[in-house]
Amino acid sequence: MRDIERWPEWTPTVNKVRRIGGDPLSVGSRAVIWQPKLLPAKWEVIELSEEDRRFTWITWGPGMRLTARHSVEAKRDGSRATLSIQFSGPLGGFFAWLTRNLNERYLALEAAGLKERSERKGV
Repeated sequence: MRDIERWPEWTPTVNKVRRIGGDPLSVGSRAVIWQPKLLPAKWEVIELSEEDRRFTWITWGPGMRLTARHSVEAKRDGSRATLSIQFSGPLGGFFAWLTRNLNERYLALEAAGLKERSERKGV
């Protein structure tokens, strides 16, 4: 999941990811993501767990901030990935309402794509 430049390989919700800077993903890392039906968005990592199992990043626009969290936890029979988004700011609620159906569909597609890729042999 942290190999963000390869996301277009496993999810139809991401057309392209371009990292800004060449360092490994870390707090302060930035990237631009192109997604169908959305404007390109610049994301900045604000949290990265020491054990590399979780990261959080943000993007912003007029009157709103979008926080996306990505985590993986070990389970007895495998692992569980959790993907979430949260809107905040004066217009956050409006943007959440406006894009709700698209966001729910994209999160479901991303979870399914990640599951399929993770369960493939040799990946």
